Amino acid sequence: MGDAWMPGARRFQASADGGQLGGGAPRVVWQTLETDPRLVSARSAAQCLDQLGRPPHLVWNPLSGEIVQLIPVLRAGRLLGGPDNLIAAGRPCQGVAAAINREGRLCIQLAVVSFARDPFTAGPMTDLELIIWWLDTWRIPRSWPAGRPESFPRAHGGPRSRRAWARGGHFGGSQVPGCVATGPGAIEIEHLTDPGTIPAIVVPRHTRDVVLPRREKITARGAGAIQFRHHQQEGTGTQLSSAG
Repeated sequence: MGDAWMPGARRFQASADGGQLGGGAPRVVWQTLETDPRLVSARSAAQCLDQLGRPPHLVWNPLSGEIVQLIPVLRAGRLLGGPDNLIAAGRPCQGVAAAINREGRLCIQLAVVSFARDPFTAGPMTDLELIIWWLDTWRIPRSWPAGRPESFPRAHGGPRSRRAWARGGHFGGSQVPGCVATGPGAIEIEHLTDPGTIPAIVVPRHTRDVVLPRREKITARGAGAIQFRHHQQEGTGTQLSSAG
């Protein structure tokens, strides 16, 4: 397994998480925050989401490449189940997070500082590969069972299939059953997860090293060489190191 806290991401500990995960296929949910990435940093967005009681696992600003993590992946987030426009017009979430947040042995929620009407895959996606490779260490399939998310505003009435959701993989917030989000818009899913765009890494089951694609050494801002680690269980963690 991977590191519960993403290497290279800034940490901003959420005031509360969504509780214990319930089991099932692992998945990732991409949701936009309907906020201008030129004006709002990932850290500012993370602080606001925490104040609203809606913290995800990661907040990413695709222009700057800033990544902030609020919750370790082995705990549920609280982003799902509420409306879009979280930063500008959100209201504090009361009580327990919606049950959808706890479905899956992993349900990693990735909030992008961007707009659904202007798909973020059409612009710079700084340090995206660091996120995808970290997700790879958790063996989350690079598949989109519900297909490409609908464009804004068509996603208001788009399908939210329970059958697709049960298969795990990657989803847009607009594809999550029981949720009202309409982001991330008509993103080009190939730009996010296709091995031709971001080469897959090798994650051995019984050896220590994760093999990253052979390209120039990639580092996170101020973090040195990227390190991927196994999650520690009963004090027996095993380090996964990047291969040049």
